[in-house]
Amino acid sequence: MRKSALYGSSYLPVSFSFAVCFSDIASGVDCAFQEVSGLSQSMETEDVQSGGENRFMFKLPKGVQQDKLVLKRGVADKLSPLLRWCKATLDGGMSERITPMDISVYLLDGDGNKIRGWTCHAAYPVRWGVDDFHATKNEVAIETIELAYLNCTREL
Repeated sequence: MRKSALYGSSYLPVSFSFAVCFSDIASGVDCAFQEVSGLSQSMETEDVQSGGENRFMFKLPKGVQQDKLVLKRGVADKLSPLLRWCKATLDGGMSERITPMDISVYLLDGDGNKIRGWTCHAAYPVRWGVDDFHATKNEVAIETIELAYLNCTREL
């Protein structure tokens, strides 16, 4: 592997080799995931017209918005710690305290070493569901978990 003086490793990671780790689950890992999305943020803007100047609008920043972290995997056993956390949060409504946790997503090299990583801080589930079942298709049953999070930081 060649090193670049300016940017570290010149190894370009592949998107199919990744791991998802949870801060409050004893093993850190609950299950392999088929897909992860939502590692993005954007800044909202507000259009403001300046008094007397009608040729253009100013775009003023309002705040940063995080997308939802979406995890997809084969339907897990009901004893899965991640599933129990999701069900406790969603079934409790607003009568129970929501317990957020940090969730880290890592891209892995060919040897399984972490080479890039992001951590979504103070995440909690906002949606859980199972994809449609089709009698004419031979596919794995997939469950989807959507999580809101406070912010996302780059770790590696």
